[in-house]
Amino acid sequence: MQDRQEDITRFRRESLQLRRLARMVDVVYAIIIWRSFMLLPRPDDGQLSWEHIGAFLIDNVGDFLAVIIGIAVTIIYWIQNNALFGNLQSTDSRHTILSILQLFFLLIFLVSLRLGIDLEASSLTRAFESIAAALVGIAGGWGWAYAIKNHRLLLPEVTESYAYHLRDRFFGNFPGWPIRWWCGRSEAAGVPKGNDRRKNHCARVWPRSPSRCRTN
Repeated sequence: MQDRQEDITRFRRESLQLRRLARMVDVVYAIIIWRSFMLLPRPDDGQLSWEHIGAFLIDNVGDFLAVIIGIAVTIIYWIQNNALFGNLQSTDSRHTILSILQLFFLLIFLVSLRLGIDLEASSLTRAFESIAAALVGIAGGWGWAYAIKNHRLLLPEVTESYAYHLRDRFFGNFPGWPIRWWCGRSEAAGVPKGNDRRKNHCARVWPRSPSRCRTN
């Protein structure tokens, strides 16, 4: 009886934590979208005329495209996050840390956009933007893989196969490939003895879909 009461108390606490986390995520995404719009080049007083505005747009077309693409990437990640959070009923400390880590990388992505505009676009700034965007997706995939492994975080109607379907839908290709590549090297190359710990860690980080598991 006492254990059941503790489970109920923990569920209520973790459900409240999920609502607070979702609220914080929405606020951060909204701020990032707003700050991204503020990065758009603005004409000065001398360029605010029909005869000069065209030249201004042409001169800054690269910055406009970078900001618009950045906003699009942010919105895509928010839609992804909203779909995944809609299938959760609670969260715990580790899942919350992974979600906050994703927000941290999203803020880094905003910084990379700012550097690309202030320092002018280069291969380094574009690489920084790409890496930051990839890390946002990797952190999100890691968080969802953790939720699959700890099924109590998911809604009761979310089956294991549907949870894997969502994972493959959002993280089946890029940007989830670095995790799968690292975890798949053992099986592809043949893992020597002593690396069972690495394989077990991979199973926790990126669990396999039941349909893809092989029986020996």
